[in-house]
Order: sequence, then structure tokens, then C-alpha cells
Amino acid sequence: MLCRSNFCHILLEGRDHLRETSTANLMANVVTSVCCVVLAAVVVVIAQRRSQQGARVQYERMGSDVTMQCGSLGSDASATWKVNGTDVRARQAQDGPRLVLMEVNLSSNGLYSCFQNPDGERRDQIILRVGTPPKEPVVMCRSNTYPKGFYCSWHLLDPTYIPTDFDVHVKHNQRSLEVQKDAVHKNRCHVRFPELFSTFKYRVNVTAVNALGKASSAITFDDFAIVKPDPPEKVVAAPVPNNVRRLEVTWNSPSTWPDVENFPLKYFLRYRPLIREQWQHVELSDSTSHTITDAIAGKEYIIQVAAKDTEIGTWSDWSVAIHATPWMDEPKQVISTTEAEGIVETSPSPAPPSPKPRLGVSAGACSPLLWSAPLLLPSVLLSLL
Repeated sequence: MLCRSNFCHILLEGRDHLRETSTANLMANVVTSVCCVVLAAVVVVIAQRRSQQGARVQYERMGSDVTMQCGSLGSDASATWKVNGTDVRARQAQDGPRLVLMEVNLSSNGLYSCFQNPDGERRDQIILRVGTPPKEPVVMCRSNTYPKGFYCSWHLLDPTYIPTDFDVHVKHNQRSLEVQKDAVHKNRCHVRFPELFSTFKYRVNVTAVNALGKASSAITFDDFAIVKPDPPEKVVAAPVPNNVRRLEVTWNSPSTWPDVENFPLKYFLRYRPLIREQWQHVELSDSTSHTITDAIAGKEYIIQVAAKDTEIGTWSDWSVAIHATPWMDEPKQVISTTEAEGIVETSPSPAPPSPKPRLGVSAGACSPLLWSAPLLLPSVLLSLL
């Protein structure tokens, strides 16, 4: 029996080992397959990039008919065209070594290759990029670092689908100012104020340029008109202890505002309970704190703050919304009379007394007199004799 038990144990261990081995082999096969797929994709990308080396780029307007010439082949030569390695299936016409695509669109983009007939030698490669010329860009300028300088940003309302660059020129009092490109936002630049409280306007001209055309927009403004601080930072609201209707709100001036001492900010606070849609507002001077005194007890509030230069410019956007609830009384514990008097029972109460049985009511509860009646009657008769 012991031998048989050991043998069974060995078989079970062998089975578990086979299962672990099969699982490990399956995982290894999956990892190998994934690696092969990734490697194949990398090879395809490398092959495409290598095939595009030496290819020339041809930009064309969307919706137009496009003609592509196969290198320097003469008009009497014959050529076969491929796009991304496959046959050209778009609407087309061929005229000797030239390929004409009808009403091109974004699906016409690709790498076109031509091969001279009949030897099949590749003679040219063209990367076709279909797009549109730019329209007038939308330009906006703002000073959130007054009095140091301002920035301008721009964007196109409609995409061009091809690379588009922007030329920016800023003038003040007939003098061109230095423009510094933003390190993060490609459609933004920074300009320093050459002087403060100038009576001359600034003029900013932005020109969008690509291979299919260009368009310009220009705006003019006074320095004080574009002043708009960033929202206040680190807004905090806390309940006031022992006061169910107060919230203490504090915040910091925006860190981008360079000189809050000489160019102070004023603030605008708004708050409302979540159960209502209407805001309550408080305008403050240069204080960075405020106590809300009319909060509804026990209701959660949403609070935001905005900032503005005390004399010029416009209000900032609202700060990130925060939530707070006024202080609430802790519920008092209810103490029973027994606990208050300190009475603790150590023994169980006696059971209530059972009612005395009634004669003649229940056969199972008869008195001893009734049970002894048959024996008492003969005794009485014998005594009479």
C-alpha cells in the first residue's frame, strides 16, 4: 500500500510538472509571436522610409486634377505607375510617362513610383500630399505678466492637411519688436513691452504660409487693453469651528503676476450651494481671504475666485472649483435612565407567578379531592352500618 501511495504521488507530481511546462511553453510562444509581429512592423516602417529616400514631394490642391511626370522620360516613352507598392485604383489617365489623377482628395496621398516599360526599371518616385491653402488666421494677444510683456497666439479655423508655417511681425511706434517663439506652444510667441503707459498702439501681423498659398491677419491694441491675469492659485475653503454658517476662504495671487506690490490685484469671489444654481458674489480689494457668513448649515458649497488689475485690463478666468461644507455639530449620545443611575442587574428577574388552576375547567388539572372521591364513598357507607 505504501509503494502504491508513493507511485500515485509521483504520478501527480509528474502531471503538475507537465501542466507547468505546457503553460510556460504557451507563454513563450505568445511572447515570441508578439515579438515577431512588432519586428515585422518595424521592418515595414524601415523599408517604407528607405523606399521614400530620394523621393520628391509634390503638393496639390484638394479637388484638382494632378499630373505627375515620370522623371526625365520623353513623351514617347511608356511607364507603369504604382502607389504604395500596389496598382493605382483612383480615377486616372495615362499619357506616355505621365499619370493624371482626377479630382484628388486625401485618399490620393501616397508614394507613387513609375517604372519604364518594358524592362521595369524604376525611374522616379513622388510623394503626393493633397491639401488646401491657408485662410486668415485668428490672432489673440494677452498680457498675464504685466508690466513685463505679452504673448500672442493664433490658429486656423480650417485645417490645411499639409505643413503650414507662420510668420509673426510686431510693431510699436513704427519700430519692429523682437519676437520670441514659445518653447512649448508652436502657435505662440512672446514680446516684451518697450515702455509702459505708451500712447502708441501695438500692431501684430501673422501670416500663414504653405506650399499652396498664404494668408494674413493683423490686430492693433493698446497695452492696457490686453492685460488679463491668470486665475488665483491654491484656493482653500475650510469650515469655521462651532459656526454652522461660516466658511473661511483663502487663495494666492497668480504666480505669473510679476509685481503684485506695485501692480496690485483685486479679486472676485463667487459661491453657491450645490442644491442651487444661482451664484452669490463678493468683490474684494487686494485681500487674499474672505469669510462667508451666510452659508446654509450642512450644505456643500462650490467656490471659485477670479483676479484683475486694480486699474486696467479685464478679469481673469475662474479658478479651479473647490468644495467645502460648513462646520456641523456632532450628534450627542443618548444615555438611558438605568445607565445614568448606574444600576446594573446581576441576577435574572423571577418568572411571573402562574395562575391557580380552576376546578372543573381542565381535566388535566383536577384537584386531589376529585381523584379520591371513589374511595371516600364506600368508607362513608360502612360507617353508617
